[in-house]
Amino acid sequence: MSKPLPTFALIDCNSFYASCERVFRPDLTKVPIVVLSNNDGCVIARSYDAKPFVKMGAPYFQIKHTLKQHGIVAFSSNYALYGDMSERVMSLIEAMVPAVEVYSIDEAFADMTGTADLDALGRRIRGQVLRCTGIPVGVGIAHTKTLAKLANYTAKRLQVQTGGVVDICAPEKRDWVLRNTDVAEVWGVGRRMKLHLDAIGIRSAMDLAKADPRMLRQKFSVVIEKTARELSGTPCLELDEPDPPKQEICCSRMFGRRLTELAPIKEAVATYVMRASEKLRAQNSLCKKIRVSIRTGMFNPEEAKYANGVVVDLPYPTDDVRLLTRAAVEAVDKVFRAGFNYSKAEVMLLNLCKPGEYTDDLFALSQPTEATRVMTVLDQINGRWGRGTLRSASVPINPDWAMRRELMSQSYTTRLDQLWTVRCD
Repeated sequence: MSKPLPTFALIDCNSFYASCERVFRPDLTKVPIVVLSNNDGCVIARSYDAKPFVKMGAPYFQIKHTLKQHGIVAFSSNYALYGDMSERVMSLIEAMVPAVEVYSIDEAFADMTGTADLDALGRRIRGQVLRCTGIPVGVGIAHTKTLAKLANYTAKRLQVQTGGVVDICAPEKRDWVLRNTDVAEVWGVGRRMKLHLDAIGIRSAMDLAKADPRMLRQKFSVVIEKTARELSGTPCLELDEPDPPKQEICCSRMFGRRLTELAPIKEAVATYVMRASEKLRAQNSLCKKIRVSIRTGMFNPEEAKYANGVVVDLPYPTDDVRLLTRAAVEAVDKVFRAGFNYSKAEVMLLNLCKPGEYTDDLFALSQPTEATRVMTVLDQINGRWGRGTLRSASVPINPDWAMRRELMSQSYTTRLDQLWTVRCD
Protein backbone atom coordinates (compact mmCIF):
# COMPACT_ATOMS: atom_id res chain seq x y z
CA MET A 1 0.00 0.00 0.00
CA SER A 2 1.49 3.35 -1.03
CA LYS A 3 2.22 5.95 1.60
CA PRO A 4 -0.22 8.91 1.43
CA LEU A 5 1.19 12.25 0.33
CA PRO A 6 1.89 14.70 3.13
CA THR A 7 -1.00 17.14 3.49
CA PHE A 8 -0.85 20.44 5.33
CA ALA A 9 -3.39 23.02 6.34
CA LEU A 10 -2.57 26.59 7.22
CA ILE A 11 -5.12 28.05 9.62
CA ASP A 12 -4.77 31.83 9.80
CA CYS A 13 -6.92 34.19 11.87
CA ASN A 14 -8.47 37.00 9.84
CA SER A 15 -7.24 40.46 10.97
CA PHE A 16 -6.46 38.87 14.32
CA TYR A 17 -5.95 41.90 16.57
CA ALA A 18 -9.03 43.63 15.17
CA SER A 19 -11.05 40.40 15.42
CA CYS A 20 -10.11 40.05 19.11
CA GLU A 21 -11.45 43.54 19.75
CA ARG A 22 -14.69 42.74 17.92
CA VAL A 23 -15.38 39.54 19.88
CA PHE A 24 -16.40 41.54 22.95
CA ARG A 25 -17.73 44.53 21.02
CA PRO A 26 -20.43 43.19 18.70
CA ASP A 27 -21.42 46.80 17.97
CA LEU A 28 -18.15 47.03 15.97
CA THR A 29 -18.90 44.05 13.71
CA LYS A 30 -19.16 46.25 10.63
CA VAL A 31 -16.96 49.11 11.83
CA PRO A 32 -13.38 49.41 10.50
CA ILE A 33 -10.70 49.04 13.20
CA VAL A 34 -6.99 49.80 13.57
CA VAL A 35 -4.69 48.73 16.41
CA LEU A 36 -1.76 50.90 17.51
CA SER A 37 1.77 50.07 18.62
CA ASN A 38 3.36 50.76 22.02
CA ASN A 39 2.66 54.24 23.36
CA ASP A 40 -0.06 54.56 20.69
CA GLY A 41 2.65 55.32 18.16
CA CYS A 42 1.61 53.91 14.79
CA VAL A 43 -0.76 51.44 13.12
CA ILE A 44 0.32 47.80 13.46
CA ALA A 45 -2.93 46.05 12.49
CA ARG A 46 -6.00 46.87 10.39
CA SER A 47 -9.32 45.21 9.78
CA TYR A 48 -10.01 44.43 6.13
CA ASP A 49 -12.41 47.36 5.75
CA ALA A 50 -9.85 49.82 7.18
CA LYS A 51 -7.07 48.94 4.73
CA PRO A 52 -8.21 51.21 1.87
CA PHE A 53 -7.97 54.27 4.14
CA VAL A 54 -4.99 53.63 6.43
CA LYS A 55 -1.45 52.46 5.62
CA MET A 56 0.38 50.03 7.86
CA GLY A 57 2.85 51.91 10.05
CA ALA A 58 1.09 55.27 9.70
CA PRO A 59 1.77 57.48 12.77
CA TYR A 60 -1.38 57.84 14.84
CA PHE A 61 -1.02 61.58 15.43
CA GLN A 62 -0.96 62.15 11.66
CA ILE A 63 -4.06 60.12 10.82
CA LYS A 64 -6.49 61.06 13.60
CA HIS A 65 -8.50 63.20 11.21
CA THR A 66 -8.59 60.43 8.58
CA LEU A 67 -9.82 57.90 11.14
CA LYS A 68 -12.59 60.22 12.28
CA GLN A 69 -13.54 61.06 8.70
CA HIS A 70 -14.05 57.40 7.75
CA GLY A 71 -15.52 56.25 11.06
CA ILE A 72 -12.51 54.07 11.91
CA VAL A 73 -12.12 53.09 15.57
CA ALA A 74 -8.58 52.93 17.02
CA PHE A 75 -7.45 50.67 19.88
CA SER A 76 -4.25 50.57 21.88
CA SER A 77 -2.52 47.20 21.68
CA ASN A 78 -3.88 44.79 24.30
CA TYR A 79 -1.30 42.00 24.16
CA ALA A 80 -2.67 40.14 27.18
CA LEU A 81 -6.03 39.76 25.43
CA TYR A 82 -4.47 38.81 22.09
CA GLY A 83 -2.17 36.23 23.67
CA ASP A 84 -4.98 34.60 25.60
CA MET A 85 -7.27 34.47 22.55
CA SER A 86 -4.42 32.96 20.52
CA GLU A 87 -3.97 30.17 23.06
CA ARG A 88 -7.68 29.39 22.89
CA VAL A 89 -7.63 29.23 19.09
CA MET A 90 -4.53 26.99 19.02
CA SER A 91 -5.89 24.61 21.66
CA LEU A 92 -9.05 24.10 19.59
CA ILE A 93 -7.02 23.34 16.47
CA GLU A 94 -4.74 20.94 18.36
CA ALA A 95 -7.79 18.97 19.53
CA MET A 96 -8.92 18.32 15.94
CA VAL A 97 -5.74 17.28 14.09
CA PRO A 98 -2.82 14.87 14.76
CA ALA A 99 -0.08 17.52 14.89
CA VAL A 100 0.19 21.32 14.90
CA GLU A 101 3.04 23.78 14.37
CA VAL A 102 2.15 27.16 15.86
CA TYR A 103 3.79 29.48 13.35
CA SER A 104 2.85 32.83 14.90
CA ILE A 105 0.32 34.36 17.28
CA ASP A 106 -2.41 34.03 14.62
CA GLU A 107 -1.20 31.20 12.34
CA ALA A 108 -0.71 27.46 12.65
CA PHE A 109 0.18 24.64 10.28
CA ALA A 110 -1.78 21.42 10.85
CA ASP A 111 -1.02 17.89 9.67
CA MET A 112 -3.93 16.50 7.64
CA THR A 113 -2.12 13.58 6.06
CA GLY A 114 -4.45 10.63 5.45
CA THR A 115 -7.67 12.61 6.01
CA ALA A 116 -10.47 11.40 3.73
CA ASP A 117 -12.50 14.59 3.33
CA LEU A 118 -10.09 17.52 3.61
CA ASP A 119 -12.63 20.21 2.79
CA ALA A 120 -15.05 18.97 5.43
CA LEU A 121 -12.33 18.91 8.11
CA GLY A 122 -11.24 22.41 7.14
CA ARG A 123 -14.79 23.67 7.52
CA ARG A 124 -15.21 21.91 10.87
CA ILE A 125 -12.05 23.61 12.14
CA ARG A 126 -13.24 26.98 10.89
CA GLY A 127 -16.69 26.51 12.41
CA GLN A 128 -15.37 25.27 15.76
CA VAL A 129 -12.93 28.15 16.17
CA LEU A 130 -15.57 30.72 15.22
CA ARG A 131 -18.19 29.18 17.50
CA CYS A 132 -15.92 28.84 20.55
CA THR A 133 -13.84 32.03 20.27
CA GLY A 134 -15.61 34.35 17.85
CA ILE A 135 -12.44 34.60 15.74
CA PRO A 136 -12.90 34.04 11.96
CA VAL A 137 -10.15 32.02 10.29
CA GLY A 138 -9.13 31.07 6.79
CA VAL A 139 -8.01 27.52 6.00
CA GLY A 140 -5.72 26.63 3.11
CA ILE A 141 -5.03 22.96 2.35
CA ALA A 142 -2.32 21.52 0.07
CA HIS A 143 0.43 18.92 -0.21
CA THR A 144 3.20 21.38 0.75
CA LYS A 145 3.44 24.15 3.33
CA THR A 146 4.14 26.80 0.70
CA LEU A 147 1.08 25.78 -1.31
CA ALA A 148 -0.99 25.71 1.88
CA LYS A 149 0.03 29.34 2.47
CA LEU A 150 -1.06 30.17 -1.06
CA ALA A 151 -4.36 28.33 -0.61
CA ASN A 152 -4.98 30.30 2.57
CA TYR A 153 -4.30 33.56 0.74
CA THR A 154 -6.85 32.51 -1.88
CA ALA A 155 -9.39 31.57 0.81
CA LYS A 156 -9.20 35.10 2.21
CA ARG A 157 -9.07 36.83 -1.16
CA LEU A 158 -12.16 34.97 -2.38
CA GLN A 159 -13.96 34.76 0.95
CA VAL A 160 -17.49 34.91 -0.48
CA GLN A 161 -16.91 32.23 -3.13
CA THR A 162 -14.87 29.86 -0.93
CA GLY A 163 -16.43 30.30 2.50
CA GLY A 164 -12.94 30.72 3.92
CA VAL A 165 -11.67 27.22 3.05
CA VAL A 166 -9.63 26.28 -0.06
CA ASP A 167 -8.27 22.82 -0.84
CA ILE A 168 -5.78 22.78 -3.75
CA CYS A 169 -4.54 19.20 -3.44
CA ALA A 170 -6.03 18.46 -6.86
CA PRO A 171 -3.56 19.47 -9.65
CA GLU A 172 -6.12 21.49 -11.61
CA LYS A 173 -7.06 23.58 -8.55
CA ARG A 174 -3.41 24.07 -7.66
CA ASP A 175 -2.58 25.25 -11.19
CA TRP A 176 -5.49 27.72 -11.21
CA VAL A 177 -4.26 29.30 -7.99
CA LEU A 178 -0.67 29.44 -9.25
CA ARG A 179 -1.69 31.10 -12.50
CA ASN A 180 -3.82 33.71 -10.75
CA THR A 181 -1.41 34.68 -7.96
CA ASP A 182 1.34 37.26 -8.25
CA VAL A 183 4.78 35.96 -7.27
CA ALA A 184 4.96 38.64 -4.56
CA GLU A 185 2.26 36.75 -2.61
CA VAL A 186 4.35 33.57 -2.39
CA TRP A 187 5.65 32.73 1.08
CA GLY A 188 9.29 33.79 1.32
CA VAL A 189 9.31 36.15 -1.67
CA GLY A 190 9.88 39.66 -0.40
CA ARG A 191 9.82 43.00 -2.16
CA ARG A 192 13.48 42.86 -3.25
CA MET A 193 13.24 39.26 -4.44
CA LYS A 194 10.17 40.14 -6.51
CA LEU A 195 12.21 42.73 -8.38
CA HIS A 196 14.93 40.16 -9.16
CA LEU A 197 12.36 37.59 -10.28
CA ASP A 198 10.55 40.14 -12.46
CA ALA A 199 13.86 40.87 -14.19
CA ILE A 200 14.11 37.26 -15.39
CA GLY A 201 10.46 36.98 -16.42
CA ILE A 202 9.04 35.29 -13.29
CA ARG A 203 5.89 37.26 -12.48
CA SER A 204 3.34 34.71 -11.29
CA ALA A 205 3.48 31.85 -8.82
CA MET A 206 3.14 29.48 -11.81
CA ASP A 207 6.24 31.02 -13.41
CA LEU A 208 8.21 30.32 -10.23
CA ALA A 209 6.86 26.76 -9.98
CA LYS A 210 8.02 26.01 -13.54
CA ALA A 211 11.44 27.67 -13.20
CA ASP A 212 14.60 25.54 -13.12
CA PRO A 213 15.33 24.90 -9.40
CA ARG A 214 19.09 24.59 -10.01
CA MET A 215 19.19 27.96 -11.75
CA LEU A 216 17.27 29.54 -8.85
CA ARG A 217 19.72 28.08 -6.38
CA GLN A 218 22.75 29.33 -8.28
CA LYS A 219 21.30 32.76 -8.98
CA PHE A 220 19.56 33.39 -5.65
CA SER A 221 19.57 30.88 -2.77
CA VAL A 222 18.56 27.42 -1.64
CA VAL A 223 15.49 29.00 0.00
CA ILE A 224 14.11 30.13 -3.36
CA GLU A 225 14.93 26.73 -4.84
CA LYS A 226 12.90 25.00 -2.12
CA THR A 227 10.07 27.49 -2.60
CA ALA A 228 9.89 26.64 -6.31
CA ARG A 229 9.95 22.89 -5.63
CA GLU A 230 7.18 23.27 -3.04
CA LEU A 231 5.06 25.23 -5.51
CA SER A 232 5.45 22.40 -8.02
CA GLY A 233 4.18 19.92 -5.41
CA THR A 234 7.41 18.51 -3.96
CA PRO A 235 7.41 18.74 -0.14
CA CYS A 236 10.64 20.25 1.19
CA LEU A 237 9.39 21.54 4.55
CA GLU A 238 8.00 19.47 7.40
CA LEU A 239 6.08 20.46 10.50
CA ASP A 240 8.58 21.85 12.99
CA GLU A 241 8.89 20.32 16.42
CA PRO A 242 7.71 22.42 19.38
CA ASP A 243 10.20 25.14 20.21
CA PRO A 244 12.80 24.16 22.82
CA PRO A 245 12.99 26.20 26.04
CA LYS A 246 14.43 29.65 25.47
CA GLN A 247 18.08 30.20 26.33
CA GLU A 248 17.46 33.87 27.06
CA ILE A 249 14.36 35.71 28.25
CA CYS A 250 13.95 39.43 27.62
CA CYS A 251 11.41 41.96 28.80
CA SER A 252 11.70 45.55 27.64
CA ARG A 253 9.29 48.44 27.23
CA MET A 254 9.34 52.07 26.21
CA PHE A 255 8.26 54.39 29.01
CA GLY A 256 5.08 56.38 28.56
CA ARG A 257 7.12 59.53 29.23
CA ARG A 258 10.79 60.43 29.57
CA LEU A 259 12.19 59.60 33.02
CA THR A 260 14.93 61.63 34.68
CA GLU A 261 14.82 60.26 38.25
CA LEU A 262 16.25 57.01 39.58
CA ALA A 263 13.21 55.80 41.56
CA PRO A 264 10.71 55.36 38.69
CA ILE A 265 13.36 53.62 36.56
CA LYS A 266 13.88 51.15 39.40
CA GLU A 267 10.11 50.60 39.53
CA ALA A 268 10.06 49.88 35.80
CA VAL A 269 12.96 47.44 36.04
CA ALA A 270 11.27 45.61 38.95
CA THR A 271 8.08 45.37 36.87
CA TYR A 272 9.97 43.90 33.91
CA VAL A 273 11.74 41.40 36.19
CA MET A 274 8.34 40.27 37.45
CA ARG A 275 7.19 39.51 33.91
CA ALA A 276 10.46 37.88 32.85
CA SER A 277 10.48 35.63 35.92
CA GLU A 278 6.94 34.46 35.10
CA LYS A 279 8.18 33.33 31.68
CA LEU A 280 11.20 31.70 33.33
CA ARG A 281 9.09 29.61 35.69
CA ALA A 282 6.58 28.80 32.95
CA GLN A 283 9.28 26.89 31.06
CA ASN A 284 10.66 25.40 34.31
CA SER A 285 14.08 27.04 34.01
CA LEU A 286 16.53 28.72 36.37
CA CYS A 287 18.61 31.80 35.69
CA LYS A 288 22.34 32.22 36.46
CA LYS A 289 22.83 35.81 35.28
CA ILE A 290 20.74 38.90 34.72
CA ARG A 291 21.47 41.88 32.47
CA VAL A 292 19.89 45.28 33.06
CA SER A 293 20.18 48.16 30.59
CA ILE A 294 18.67 51.62 30.20
CA ARG A 295 18.84 54.14 27.40
CA THR A 296 17.62 57.49 26.22
CA GLY A 297 15.76 58.14 22.99
CA MET A 298 18.10 57.77 20.03
CA PHE A 299 16.31 59.76 17.33
CA ASN A 300 15.66 63.21 18.78
CA PRO A 301 18.63 65.39 17.76
CA GLU A 302 17.87 67.80 20.60
CA GLU A 303 18.26 65.15 23.33
CA ALA A 304 21.57 63.97 24.78
CA LYS A 305 22.25 60.29 24.01
CA TYR A 306 23.20 57.67 26.58
CA ALA A 307 22.90 53.88 26.82
CA ASN A 308 24.47 51.44 29.25
CA GLY A 309 23.97 47.98 30.68
CA VAL A 310 25.49 45.68 33.26
CA VAL A 311 25.50 41.89 33.77
CA VAL A 312 25.08 40.60 37.31
CA ASP A 313 26.09 37.09 38.42
CA LEU A 314 23.54 35.58 40.78
CA PRO A 315 24.67 33.63 43.87
CA TYR A 316 22.96 30.48 42.53
CA PRO A 317 20.65 29.47 39.65
CA THR A 318 17.22 30.76 40.60
CA ASP A 319 13.69 31.57 39.50
CA ASP A 320 12.95 33.53 42.71
CA VAL A 321 11.55 36.91 41.67
CA ARG A 322 12.66 38.41 44.98
CA LEU A 323 16.35 37.63 44.39
CA LEU A 324 16.12 38.62 40.71
CA THR A 325 14.44 41.93 41.58
CA ARG A 326 17.01 42.79 44.24
CA ALA A 327 19.88 42.11 41.83
CA ALA A 328 18.26 44.07 39.00
CA VAL A 329 17.36 47.11 41.09
CA GLU A 330 20.89 47.28 42.50
CA ALA A 331 22.24 47.09 38.95
CA VAL A 332 20.29 50.22 37.98
CA ASP A 333 22.45 52.21 40.41
CA LYS A 334 25.53 51.19 38.41
CA VAL A 335 24.27 52.38 35.02
CA PHE A 336 22.12 55.39 35.89
CA ARG A 337 23.58 58.80 35.08
CA ALA A 338 21.82 62.01 36.08
CA GLY A 339 21.02 64.63 33.48
CA PHE A 340 19.55 62.35 30.80
CA ASN A 341 15.97 61.75 29.65
CA TYR A 342 15.51 57.97 29.71
CA SER A 343 13.02 56.35 27.34
CA LYS A 344 13.48 52.59 27.80
CA ALA A 345 14.71 49.87 30.14
CA GLU A 346 15.46 46.23 29.41
CA VAL A 347 15.87 43.12 31.53
CA MET A 348 17.45 39.93 30.17
CA LEU A 349 17.69 36.63 32.01
CA LEU A 350 20.83 34.80 30.83
CA ASN A 351 22.52 31.40 31.16
CA LEU A 352 19.24 29.55 31.64
CA CYS A 353 19.24 25.93 32.72
CA LYS A 354 16.88 23.28 33.99
CA PRO A 355 16.85 22.25 37.66
CA GLY A 356 19.48 19.55 38.09
CA GLU A 357 21.28 20.30 34.81
CA TYR A 358 23.97 22.51 36.31
CA THR A 359 27.04 21.19 38.15
CA ASP A 360 28.54 23.05 41.10
CA ASP A 361 30.97 22.07 43.80
CA LEU A 362 29.79 20.45 46.99
CA PHE A 363 29.69 23.69 48.98
CA ALA A 364 28.02 25.91 46.36
CA LEU A 365 24.78 27.62 47.28
CA SER A 366 21.51 26.47 45.70
CA GLN A 367 18.00 27.85 45.76
CA PRO A 368 16.25 27.03 49.06
CA THR A 369 13.27 24.71 48.86
CA GLU A 370 11.19 27.35 50.64
CA ALA A 371 11.83 29.83 47.82
CA THR A 372 10.61 27.31 45.24
CA ARG A 373 7.42 26.77 47.23
CA VAL A 374 6.80 30.50 47.54
CA MET A 375 7.17 30.94 43.77
CA THR A 376 4.75 28.06 43.16
CA VAL A 377 2.13 29.70 45.39
CA LEU A 378 2.75 33.07 43.71
CA ASP A 379 2.11 31.62 40.26
CA GLN A 380 -0.97 29.71 41.43
CA ILE A 381 -2.56 32.84 42.90
CA ASN A 382 -1.80 34.96 39.84
CA GLY A 383 -2.94 32.17 37.54
CA ARG A 384 -6.29 31.99 39.30
CA TRP A 385 -6.98 35.63 40.10
CA GLY A 386 -5.08 37.42 37.33
CA ARG A 387 -1.54 38.61 36.69
CA GLY A 388 -0.32 41.09 39.29
CA THR A 389 -2.71 40.01 42.03
CA LEU A 390 0.36 39.07 44.08
CA ARG A 391 3.57 40.89 43.21
CA SER A 392 6.82 42.24 44.57
CA ALA A 393 6.53 45.33 46.76
CA SER A 394 8.78 47.15 44.28
CA VAL A 395 6.15 46.82 41.54
CA PRO A 396 3.64 49.71 41.55
CA ILE A 397 -0.04 49.25 40.67
CA ASN A 398 -0.67 52.11 38.24
CA PRO A 399 2.66 53.79 37.51
CA ASP A 400 2.64 57.13 35.70
CA TRP A 401 5.63 56.01 33.59
CA ALA A 402 3.78 53.05 32.03
CA MET A 403 3.25 52.88 28.28
CA ARG A 404 0.56 55.19 26.96
CA ARG A 405 -2.42 53.03 26.06
CA GLU A 406 -5.24 55.51 26.28
CA LEU A 407 -7.42 53.57 23.83
CA MET A 408 -6.97 50.09 25.28
CA SER A 409 -9.94 47.79 25.65
CA GLN A 410 -10.63 45.74 28.77
CA SER A 411 -8.73 42.55 29.56
CA TYR A 412 -11.92 40.55 29.13
CA THR A 413 -10.36 37.10 29.52
CA THR A 414 -7.41 37.64 31.87
CA ARG A 415 -8.74 39.81 34.72
CA LEU A 416 -11.71 39.07 36.94
CA ASP A 417 -12.47 42.75 37.46
CA GLN A 418 -12.74 43.29 33.68
CA LEU A 419 -14.95 40.38 32.67
CA TRP A 420 -17.46 40.96 29.90
CA THR A 421 -20.77 42.19 31.28
CA VAL A 422 -24.16 42.19 29.58
CA ARG A 423 -26.82 44.70 30.54
CA CYS A 424 -30.46 43.72 30.32
CA ASP A 425 -32.45 46.95 30.29
